[in-house]
Amino acid sequence: MLSVICESPGVLRAQHSDTPVRAGGEVLLRVSRVGICGTDLHIFTGNQPYLQYPRVMGHEFSGVVVEADHDSGLAPGDGVYVMPYLSCGHCVACRQGKTNCCVDIKVLGVHRDGALAEYLSIPAQFVHKAEGVTLDQAAMLEFLAIGAHAVRRAEVSAGQRVLVVGAGPIGMAAMIFAKLRGANVTCLDTRSDRLALCKSQLNVDAAVAVGPTDAEQLASLTHDEFFDVVFDATGNIDAMNRGFGFVAHGGKYTLISIVPGQVTFSDPEFHKREMTLLASRNATAADFETVLEAMRAGRIPDQALNTHRMRLADVPEALPRLLETGQTVVKALVEC
Repeated sequence: MLSVICESPGVLRAQHSDTPVRAGGEVLLRVSRVGICGTDLHIFTGNQPYLQYPRVMGHEFSGVVVEADHDSGLAPGDGVYVMPYLSCGHCVACRQGKTNCCVDIKVLGVHRDGALAEYLSIPAQFVHKAEGVTLDQAAMLEFLAIGAHAVRRAEVSAGQRVLVVGAGPIGMAAMIFAKLRGANVTCLDTRSDRLALCKSQLNVDAAVAVGPTDAEQLASLTHDEFFDVVFDATGNIDAMNRGFGFVAHGGKYTLISIVPGQVTFSDPEFHKREMTLLASRNATAADFETVLEAMRAGRIPDQALNTHRMRLADVPEALPRLLETGQTVVKALVEC
């Protein structure tokens, strides 16, 4: 089979290898679509803290069942999506239903080889029928579920003022699900093209460009009170530290981003606000179901979010171009 491996930062190579042999309890999939996300780009550029090279990337994907156990509930030909967070099921987090932060988590495409390949065999408990959605949509579930998880974790409610810093795919996912909960949503980003897309496709209430007057604009939008909930989806340590200043008294700050290094903040400012600081990692089965329900109801602008496509064989040449200046990339899908 054909696969694409990231041998080291900046080096991608197409290779041929044996099709995996399905073990008992696993499902052999013919991979259909793979979404390229910020994690993959960080792996390519050498900025992913949990990874060892070489690695076959790809954790956002859909496929078609080739082989499965008879008692798995899956049959050859079924279209499926995959929860790529392979959790142990028995650690302190898993026992609480928090499989997204399993102590011994193995994320496909990060801790073990992922979906930039024609075939993949994975444990059946992480494979689910993609009923009522296309295989394109099924490959976009994971990044949307991360946004849905963050919004659920922050307990966003109708009428709240929400700020999402970072208008990449994950930030956009948080905007979508905050809007679906009835919040008033503002986005903050450096790029005018992404801000325009958030206004036209996601119907955010305000879009502010990072610049000398952005804090004043955010204050004006909130009558100098700032935001009940702030999400950071930038992957930038300076932006993460700065975001503490945008949280209202009594508000919540949710870090979806993960970066190497130390997040720092003023303790007096933190305490006088009685601020709640949250980390949001991955997603759970319930979050995937939330996204599926919204997709089936036509409430996700998935076609507008899918801005780029490429073939698996073309990934070594096409993926680096996603990083070029001027590319308005939201979600690129690889056709396998």
